[in-house]
Amino acid sequence: MPERDVIIALDFADAGETLSFLDLFREERPYVKVGMELFYAEGPSIIKEIKARGHRIFLDLKLHDIPSTVEKAMTVLAGFDVDMVNVHAAGTRKMMRAALRGLVREDGTRPLIIGVTQLTSTDQTRLEEDILIKDNIENVILKYAENVRECGLDGVVCSPLEAAEIHGACGNDFLTVTPGIRFRESDIGDQSRITTPSEAGRLGSDYIVVGRPITKAEDPVSAYRRCRADFLGKA
Repeated sequence: MPERDVIIALDFADAGETLSFLDLFREERPYVKVGMELFYAEGPSIIKEIKARGHRIFLDLKLHDIPSTVEKAMTVLAGFDVDMVNVHAAGTRKMMRAALRGLVREDGTRPLIIGVTQLTSTDQTRLEEDILIKDNIENVILKYAENVRECGLDGVVCSPLEAAEIHGACGNDFLTVTPGIRFRESDIGDQSRITTPSEAGRLGSDYIVVGRPITKAEDPVSAYRRCRADFLGKA
């Protein structure tokens, strides 16, 4: 069984904000997510700085391009010493296999690689009207997850609402990394398919990705500790 944990989404504009936030964590070294905004602003240097502080990093760039381009890009990302990367599962099985090939280093090691099924901001209406996929969103997500597993990737990004079904179809060692997490009193923002940390734990999420409920909290460290205790059932 994979280790379960909370990943903090570092949705900050630059290195200054990011490192000031991480300075708050004097006792813990939480697992963190670096997304497009921060990475495009700061580049590989922010990865090196965060790793030097002892954090595990999920580099969330959601690659989606032709297979050869994704393979070459993954070769670059493999050199960043990150712990997890991702692709869009909609990029096809050929693209995902190419991504996996590119990610393996010369010594045979590689970061974890997961496939994004559907963004948690996507609901049934958006799926049908914007993307022209008429099937039920749960069926689409499960099919994408099965494609990801078939290609040898380690798991998927999905809503906690789909975690149990995906584990049932793809196995308990197949990772479910789940954004869309809010405390019950939090604003849901632009998310559609969401749960609380404790609900995500009960539903079978392996990792939960939490941004604003922690980063915008009056006391981010206390919010992180609360989130982790709720998720791991230690509250």
